[in-house]
Amino acid sequence: MALPVTLQARYVRYTQRMQTHGANLGVPHTEAFGNGLFELRLKGAEGIARVFYCTIVGKRIVMLHCFIKKTQKTPPRERRIAEARMKEVKK
Repeated sequence: MALPVTLQARYVRYTQRMQTHGANLGVPHTEAFGNGLFELRLKGAEGIARVFYCTIVGKRIVMLHCFIKKTQKTPPRERRIAEARMKEVKK
């Protein structure tokens, strides 16, 4: 994963929580985008990152796409990438 060190540390901490407490950690850590797509929200000294993920049968959490956020809104291109990967995973 190509994230700066503090964002990687947050990613590891949040994914460990997800393994224990389930995929939805609640706001401000996770947010539902609809149709089974979720967003893990990471904030650290180097900036802000987002990781799109979905859940599949057997309570499996699949990380689909991560990116460094540079604007206030999530770029549509990043969401399209995650949605395409989610379709592949669910087939």
